[in-house]
Amino acid sequence: MEAILTEKLTKSYGKARGIIDLDLRVEQGDFFGFIGPNGAGKSTTIRTLLGLLRPTSGRGTVLGLDITRKTEEILSRVGYLPSETVFYPGMKVGELIRFSAGLRKWDCRREGEALCERLRLDPSRRVEELSLGNRKKAGIVCALQHRPELLILDEPTSGLDPLMQREFFTILKEYHEAGTTIFLSSHVLSEIRRNCSKALVLREGRAVARLGREELEKNEEEFEDFFLQYYMEGGGEA
Repeated sequence: MEAILTEKLTKSYGKARGIIDLDLRVEQGDFFGFIGPNGAGKSTTIRTLLGLLRPTSGRGTVLGLDITRKTEEILSRVGYLPSETVFYPGMKVGELIRFSAGLRKWDCRREGEALCERLRLDPSRRVEELSLGNRKKAGIVCALQHRPELLILDEPTSGLDPLMQREFFTILKEYHEAGTTIFLSSHVLSEIRRNCSKALVLREGRAVARLGREELEKNEEEFEDFFLQYYMEGGGEA
């Protein structure tokens, strides 16, 4: 079964472009990259997959569940980290993490504590006192602590220092080896090249290239040139 499957998925905002006729296939067990410049439609795709936006046309499933009818079940089985992490003020980090676990009716205390320790996140801090990087860490813990079947990560490393980025990807690889499917959306080429075995390039709301190991195993300079070919010229629709 596919972890994510879409057929001609389209989301428009009136006359504004969102995503157009997107065909996306992510197999269970993939470490899949979703790559494109800012404004390409990556976040729109993710929010539509999770039922946070309603598609204009087309269809999609996540973990075999229809994205327009099974939103609650999808959200209970998926770990999601949005590109911007915003929390209720007045809560401590530990309270936030327990609140997130409670929404799914899971006891995630042991995993949550371990993730806080690895990410050097103080659970006694209030969320409004957190830096951008620490807010991102709190979002990571909330997304990962219930060990979801599928992780959907939207620009997850923005705000993290290099040491924490390294630890974060170490954690992701451990989850992936344990069976979690990972969908990594990023405009950072090196993150995709180093960690993913498959990827899709999005440009102006359309899929313009599908990448496999051959393309992703290019050296950094070759991969950047390869990607820019599709970014600058479109490369034809995938």
